[in-house]
Amino acid sequence: MKQRNRTTFRPNRKLLSCALASCLAMAAPHVMAQSTSATLRGAVTADSTVTVTNVDTGLTRTTKATNGNYNIGGLPPGTYRIEVTAGGQTSSRAVTLAVGQTATLNLQDAPPVSAPAGDATTLDTVRVTAAMLVETKTSEVATYVSQKQIDSLPQNSRNFLAFADTVPGMQFISSPNGDESQLRSGAQTSSQINVFIDGVGQKNYVTPGGITGQDDSRGNPFPQSAIGEYKVITSNYKAEYDQISSAAVTAVTKSGTNDFNGSFFWDRTSDDWRKATPREEAAGGKTPETTEQYGVSFGGPIIKDKLHFFVSYEAKDFVIPADIIPPNQVDPATLPAAITSQYVSATRPFNQDLYFGKLSWQASDAHLIELTLRQRDEVGVLDVGNQDSLSRATQLVNDETRYDLRSVYSAENWMNDAHITYEESAYNPQPLTKAPSNAYTVVNPSDPGNLSLIVLNTGGGGNFQDKGQEGWGIQNDFTFYGWESHTIKAGVKYKDVKLKAFQQFPPYPRYWYDVNESLTQPYRVQYTTSAAGRDPFVESNNRQFGIYVQDDWEVNDKLTLNLGIRWDYEQTPSYTDYVVNPDIATALRNWTNIQNTDFDVEDYISNGSNRDDDKNNFAPRFGFSYDLAGDQRHVIFGGAGRAYDRNLFDYMASEFYAGAFTTYELNFPTPVHGCGGTSCIPFDPALLTPDGLAAYAAANPRLGGEVRLLSNDLETPYSDQFSLGMRNAVTLWGQEWNTSVTLAHIRGHDGIYFRLGNRYADGRYYNVPGATWGGQPWGQTIPGYGSLVLGDNGVESRLNSLLLSIDKPFTEESGWGFTLAYTYSDAEENLINYAQENASFVGDYPVIPDKLITSTGVPKHRLVLTGIVDLGWDVTLSSKLNIASQRPRYAINCNDAPDFNNCFFDPFEPEGTLGYKQFDVALEKRWNTGTDISFKVRADLINAFNWRNWNQYSDWRGGPGEAVPESFGRRSGNEILWPTRTFKLSMGFDWQ
Repeated sequence: MKQRNRTTFRPNRKLLSCALASCLAMAAPHVMAQSTSATLRGAVTADSTVTVTNVDTGLTRTTKATNGNYNIGGLPPGTYRIEVTAGGQTSSRAVTLAVGQTATLNLQDAPPVSAPAGDATTLDTVRVTAAMLVETKTSEVATYVSQKQIDSLPQNSRNFLAFADTVPGMQFISSPNGDESQLRSGAQTSSQINVFIDGVGQKNYVTPGGITGQDDSRGNPFPQSAIGEYKVITSNYKAEYDQISSAAVTAVTKSGTNDFNGSFFWDRTSDDWRKATPREEAAGGKTPETTEQYGVSFGGPIIKDKLHFFVSYEAKDFVIPADIIPPNQVDPATLPAAITSQYVSATRPFNQDLYFGKLSWQASDAHLIELTLRQRDEVGVLDVGNQDSLSRATQLVNDETRYDLRSVYSAENWMNDAHITYEESAYNPQPLTKAPSNAYTVVNPSDPGNLSLIVLNTGGGGNFQDKGQEGWGIQNDFTFYGWESHTIKAGVKYKDVKLKAFQQFPPYPRYWYDVNESLTQPYRVQYTTSAAGRDPFVESNNRQFGIYVQDDWEVNDKLTLNLGIRWDYEQTPSYTDYVVNPDIATALRNWTNIQNTDFDVEDYISNGSNRDDDKNNFAPRFGFSYDLAGDQRHVIFGGAGRAYDRNLFDYMASEFYAGAFTTYELNFPTPVHGCGGTSCIPFDPALLTPDGLAAYAAANPRLGGEVRLLSNDLETPYSDQFSLGMRNAVTLWGQEWNTSVTLAHIRGHDGIYFRLGNRYADGRYYNVPGATWGGQPWGQTIPGYGSLVLGDNGVESRLNSLLLSIDKPFTEESGWGFTLAYTYSDAEENLINYAQENASFVGDYPVIPDKLITSTGVPKHRLVLTGIVDLGWDVTLSSKLNIASQRPRYAINCNDAPDFNNCFFDPFEPEGTLGYKQFDVALEKRWNTGTDISFKVRADLINAFNWRNWNQYSDWRGGPGEAVPESFGRRSGNEILWPTRTFKLSMGFDWQ
């Protein structure tokens, strides 16, 4: 398939050579981002020397005690042997450090023993028995997801982010048809999160979804077999985190070790291995489905203790059910055969390939250099199923490439972590059927008054986009430990990224037919033509700059303060240099409808010099932790801070492509569909052809279509975050348990939304005096153009939440692990569709209301339980229970209004205590062959009890003063959220 304006990146040898040379020169402070390295610190006997050695790679760090304290940073997550030498004696112990952890371990009482003989690779027992240090003295609201959980807990997608819902406050959300899987926290959308892999942000600058590649994709952002572990911070992250106002995920990838090892997996499920959906049960058969996932990963030494490699490959091959069916309100027996013949069981393919490679070079005891490469290639089919026929399909090509060259240099009193990065991602949905054809069939035969009900969509798809980002960046964090009781960290980041956006809706003519009248003569056609002098392809060479400084100050052995501030700035030339077409500006200034209304159009007309990028993004962050007894077992923590996200380029570019096409809508008079005005013309069969449509446009030229303008004073969305909580480490039944309870309050500000700028002749928004609903001026367009749409800041959200977690980490000694995550959420917003991804338009009001109402999509109560048990005989049993109360749903209330001119948004919770419930279980058996190879077989049972999570409810409360229908709030259809009970079989082998 030909793809428009897409380029394939081929490494430039000169560029890579320069980058490598630059990185090799980083033996002094240079570059970094959000650190995934761990820090180990604590008290030690005076004049001691502390040496830590990674038992897998041989990486070694040594420091001398200063005033009875030590501090060692730049430690990749893993298991370490710690040796303390003082007074001619050496003590030794082993610990495991997690990603991005600052762990406190006091060593002054370490028992004197001989250091283990031999090199680090002989310490097999250390790997098994090394305790995981718990980070209790942080002010962040954070939880870890371990590699054991990733490897063992049941799941269906192999998306490593799916385990983030084991963290209080997090939701991993899949769309009803499975075409999207996105991570979300609180009342903000998934676009407000950021994921950092090995310290590099994966932010999507153009389209929604939070991270690149997750818009409209059932694919995974990263090969799960390459992820070691990750940390989820739901609020009050430190100043080093940028481009985020919701949750942060920081993950570390696996590295090669001194042992050559690897693994292979293959898993499969199909329609034979799952229960039928309610629709399939009604139809008497299941739609064919096959899901296969497979991959391989391996790594090892190139030079022992010096140079290691790791590579991973994962793939998805899916055949997805997509039944084409009539709407619930229509009896198929009333439809003609030409329509019902297209209601068939159909499938949609999806294929993805993920590649990851990593080289790790321990250049010296103080200097670690890493080079990572990642490639994502996927193609799938969208927009088939329900009332969308096969000819309506959209093909989505979704590719991504990232390179990261990293240098970590550690000295006795300071550490530096450096990144040079390159990224390229492309999001390209376009119609699979290229030829124009009939697009819409509408009407409800049992209710002729309902003329907007879609019975069937056919013909060329309606989605044509070409969007993406490409560029390079450098990041630098410098950490200084030389000031007693202080850990100072400062960083700078610069990125030069080209952003692009193109879209055309609809790309092909759309015809509307009424099945009650004719399937040969339409009553309407809508099509687009290119506007003269307007380039629909938008590119912007954006430059991003960020700087911060923070201090972790150990005031005493109980109180720790975190003080930080960051400043971010982004240049968006496509916004600041944009000049409104002079003809459009003149038309707006002469349009009498908006000369005496609630906004000044001059605030939106850009002349190329009256806009500035937002320079006021100063984000102070403060946190504290207080260790009640000084033993890290009972710690009170809290904080307050501000976090700035960024404006999606999809919104910022809308001025360009909104007016790049002129839309023609022609209506043809019929007995049912009467019409009037200049758009009503007699039907001409020539208008069924491209040549006929072009001839009409040439004979009836229009200046342009919709005009979309952004405020000349746009600001950056941000959130203010407040939290107070307590962590406890307790011993129960001879096991160590970690608990945390947190009260959090998050206020989101300045999200972008779009509103209708049309007004009636007297400047009113509603056509009835005193109205607050209905009668909007949709037909009152700019003379010679289409509607006026204005973009402003104004989306607000509020979240009060209680976050409770209980964790008993899995250990080999106990043979079991358990987690509990409970979230209570009281969420509100002023844009009711804001919680529904990609929704940003307010057309029912002249301006977004100040009043906050219940946020849709956020359940008040959510509970996630997980368990892992070693049954013996190399058999592992794991399970996950996910329960949530009913989430508020979008609804309009006219029942409590005095009349239909004063309806209002009023979300409701459907009947029933539980809105979502799912129990998954997995059983894995391993066989040791007595060689370096072991085999494994695993069975996952997803939604084991086949609980049905219904997704269609009646939302009509009745008209003003009427009795509320009994159907209100009750289930109205048979659509469910996937999955039904599904059995998945996995097989593979490991070698080492």
